[in-house]
Amino acid sequence: MASGLFALFDDVAALVRLSAASLDDIGAAAGRAGVKAAGVVVDDAAVTPRYVQGLEPKRELSIIWRIAKGSIRNKLLIILPAILLLSQFLPFLLTPILMCGGVYLCYEGAEKLWEKVSGHHPAEAAAGDADVDPAEREKTVVSGAVRTDFILSAEIMVIALNEVDTEPFVSRAIILVVVALLITALVYGVVALIVKMDDAGIALAARRSTAVATFGRGLVKAMPIVLATLATVGIAAMLWVGGHILLVGADELGWTWPYHLVHHVEVAVHDATGALGGVLGWLTNTALSAVVGVVVGAVVVAVLHVVPKRGGQAAAH
Repeated sequence: MASGLFALFDDVAALVRLSAASLDDIGAAAGRAGVKAAGVVVDDAAVTPRYVQGLEPKRELSIIWRIAKGSIRNKLLIILPAILLLSQFLPFLLTPILMCGGVYLCYEGAEKLWEKVSGHHPAEAAAGDADVDPAEREKTVVSGAVRTDFILSAEIMVIALNEVDTEPFVSRAIILVVVALLITALVYGVVALIVKMDDAGIALAARRSTAVATFGRGLVKAMPIVLATLATVGIAAMLWVGGHILLVGADELGWTWPYHLVHHVEVAVHDATGALGGVLGWLTNTALSAVVGVVVGAVVVAVLHVVPKRGGQAAAH
């Protein structure tokens, strides 16, 4: 009886040690997967602040929270089950689906550029319309942000999946849940800090210390510039992420020369610029990916907006 009890304790201890080792492995794998997805995290953080520009400051955190909840739903309820099932049964479909998302990002970025060039800003016009219900306006902003987040989140999750695709199915699922939660908290935590820095500046400007008050006033003056810059970076991010998705996806599907051309130019810049080679090589790859994004996005914008508009004008005449 006693020997059986001790044997049971030994089995339990072995299971505990095995579970602890598995948790360590999951934590390490989640860390690796998160690092691999870090580039897209930066893009996501750059894209999001533009959605709260022009809205009431007191509603900014509420809107960011709603976008963050939408992002979690995207990752855990839609993307995670889909990519786990696809990776298990139809792995060859992951790349084409991700490329469709890349085309959408290119379209989003190119459409924003087209609005700047054409001077037509439907979103801004709606925001300034007194007849538009503020709740409906916020709903439109949140839905647009969550829609864009879906594409970026899909890329983050697929990158993370590729890093842990040799893990057992259950471990893979747990790792991706951890990555989804941590990355969402990181992105939207940073975004919340960015958009509320002007409020922090106002509070600091009211302090008695001259140096602190001066810093606060400088922060308040700088934040509109920072937000405008981030909005521009967000547009650029959609173009370069979308273009990069298409380059990598085309390479994986067998159309290799565009990716190899970009990679060859990146390596040439890297090798020719010495200590700055890593940074300049990355910038070269980013710039060429953005060019691809602009070209693809411009084609989609033309098909959806420019050609139908001109066709309608011709028919009117």
